[in-house]
Amino acid sequence: MFKDNYAFSGFSVDDLSVAKKFYGETLGLEVTEENGMLTLHINGSGTILVYEKEGHEPATFTILNFPVENIDDVADKLIAAGVTFEVYDGMHQDDKGIARGKAANMGPDIAWFKDPAGNILSILSN
Repeated sequence: MFKDNYAFSGFSVDDLSVAKKFYGETLGLEVTEENGMLTLHINGSGTILVYEKEGHEPATFTILNFPVENIDDVADKLIAAGVTFEVYDGMHQDDKGIARGKAANMGPDIAWFKDPAGNILSILSN
């Protein structure tokens, strides 16, 4: 039924102006604003709608994954920009917060962080 349709995803935040600054300046994404909502333009992935929601509750799962070539370089840049990586029990993360999945033969190297609204994002490298 939807095979040939265009689709997009979206998520909520508690403050649109703070989200615009984070996604545009901290993460360096192209962000446009129209009709009281943000659109994140992600190369090769289409668009993602971000809207402000009264009573916003952060997602308890990863809403955006950013594949990167060199996870250490990107992690260092994010840390320099003020991003703090999440540390989860049992994930065997290093001092930067990167779970080294490749070395343990357990998937990609990955690190999780939150946007200002508390939604979980990740960087990962195969």
